[in-house]
Amino acid sequence: MKVGVLQFFSWPDRKVPLPAVYQRALARVDVMERGGYDAIWLAEHHFTGYSVCPSVHVMATHIAARTQRLRIGTAVTLAALYHPLRIAEEVALLDVLSGGRVNWGAGRGFDATEFANFGVATEESGPRFREAVEVVLAAWKSERLTFSGKYHQFANLEVLPKPLQQPLPAWIGATSADPILWAASRGLSILMDPHSTHGQIARKRELYREKLEASGFSIAGRDLPMARLVAIADSDAEAEAVARRGAAWTTGSYVKAKTMNAFRSDGAELDPTEHYLNDVIVHGSPDKVVDQLQRLQSEMFLDYLMLAPLSERTFQLFTDKVLPRIQ
Repeated sequence: MKVGVLQFFSWPDRKVPLPAVYQRALARVDVMERGGYDAIWLAEHHFTGYSVCPSVHVMATHIAARTQRLRIGTAVTLAALYHPLRIAEEVALLDVLSGGRVNWGAGRGFDATEFANFGVATEESGPRFREAVEVVLAAWKSERLTFSGKYHQFANLEVLPKPLQQPLPAWIGATSADPILWAASRGLSILMDPHSTHGQIARKRELYREKLEASGFSIAGRDLPMARLVAIADSDAEAEAVARRGAAWTTGSYVKAKTMNAFRSDGAELDPTEHYLNDVIVHGSPDKVVDQLQRLQSEMFLDYLMLAPLSERTFQLFTDKVLPRIQ
């Protein structure tokens, strides 16, 4: 199993100065660089303390300068909010400066506040995202770019630099059926989110495989990172407490309970914290987490774990006591 880290830059309750949040994340990078981890994946968010990393490309450049081995991913670049030529130039430049270590993940986003304040109509966000991805990929592989779309038109344009990797690995953030089907129809790989249940992730992966194969592509040999929130402590009880705090923070600051649409088998609405605790977060002692991940490897085809630790102790225990046993 490959393992990367989905790095949030959460600032809960503003208890520490914001620079300390970045310093803690960069300390993780130093640990990851020493071995075992495949990549760090940087999450882009705006206007919220849930994760204060408004530019994953700037953060990735800083990480590239302090590492030599670790791959650097975006999970995701919110492509609907940018001019696609800017994305193509910046990510290609990052790939050159990093020595060819970039994993580019692109997503539409979902937050109406982000769309409104960046001047993107919510109903246009999906088409703008898909067109932006098409432009970026075409700019990277074409000596001179000619493109005619709904939002962008370019004629015989030289976009420089080109990525060092040819092709530069690219993924589509896929939380719902539409982007899964769109990515599969074009042979693009997908990233799967940390908020779906294990069962939902398995079903999304199978939907993707079916459409991919129907479109003439193969799933063989693809890395399909699956993000999972994880809480580890010395005992199962301590880990459950960490998971419960993480679930409450997540549902309170990011996932709106009224839009979760999560229900028990009897039709009653689930408590959002209990929903995360029971069906989304992997939690327990190191031994229990190893067992859970090995089970999920077969149940949800978990070949690439994108670890989202819910505490610093979780990251430490995962690195020392879980990672060596699942690779």
